[in-house]
Amino acid sequence: MRTILQDCLATYDKPRRLALSSRFPLLVQPAMLARRLWRGMSNRLRLRRLHKGLPLLCVIARHSSPLYRKLGDNDMELQKNKVINLRSAIQKLDGLIIPPGRIFSFWDVVGAINRDKGYVEGMLLSNGKVSRGLGGGLCQLSNFLFWIFLHAETVIVERHHHSVDAFPDSGRTLPFGSGATIFHNYLDLKIRNISRQSLQIKLWLTDTCLKGQLLSDRPAPKKFHIFQKNHCFAKKNGRFFRYNEIYRQSFEKGVKVFEERIAVNFAPVAYKVTEEYLEGNHYQIYDLDSNQ
Repeated sequence: MRTILQDCLATYDKPRRLALSSRFPLLVQPAMLARRLWRGMSNRLRLRRLHKGLPLLCVIARHSSPLYRKLGDNDMELQKNKVINLRSAIQKLDGLIIPPGRIFSFWDVVGAINRDKGYVEGMLLSNGKVSRGLGGGLCQLSNFLFWIFLHAETVIVERHHHSVDAFPDSGRTLPFGSGATIFHNYLDLKIRNISRQSLQIKLWLTDTCLKGQLLSDRPAPKKFHIFQKNHCFAKKNGRFFRYNEIYRQSFEKGVKVFEERIAVNFAPVAYKVTEEYLEGNHYQIYDLDSNQ
């Protein structure tokens, strides 16, 4: 495990390919605009329009996510605004049907983010730094969708993990790194339905939670289990990093038929890590400054 962490750290410190913003800062905005235009045209040409329908009868997966969490010292107003943004996006997504073979794209369905659609300023997270921005907080929705899609016969076409472990765990129930960050229309969440049945997204809000289900027109022949391996923290030169691997198992009639690794996560920790925090959560830590 120590060797794996050292390799991850070496790649992090000296990436094979430097980001465009590091090499040519003045080209960042034009490059982003070009990518967004290309994505818009590509989606129109390659993706078939998805439509809503009456509720399907079979529940494939369900999930619930708290709307309000203790996220460092961040303004609670931003979390309240996040709920407004979630409600606007859910109107586009709730009831959407993904037929067999079709691709779901978050941004192709939700569309542009603007005030005319009811979006307000919420919390945005970029490179571990919190800021205010229109539509902030929608990552909770993409995280949610990614998690329930993993519990159906789907292939992840596009998914981006968060580059920084930004906040200490507070009531975490899902593995670290099991989310999907989005940024209009630059970073998307796309999945393909590879099953033989249609899938339908069902979403709603309560006073305290984002709730949802993945429905189908008939019972799914497979069940899925998502879990993590090798979860740990690493310390090097006073810096902390977090690592884990996400796996998916599929079962038919109670028998495991397949296991695949979904993702490998390695990210710097943006919050203060103490011995009390690590011991209190029973997290293993590797001191890479030591040979032991």
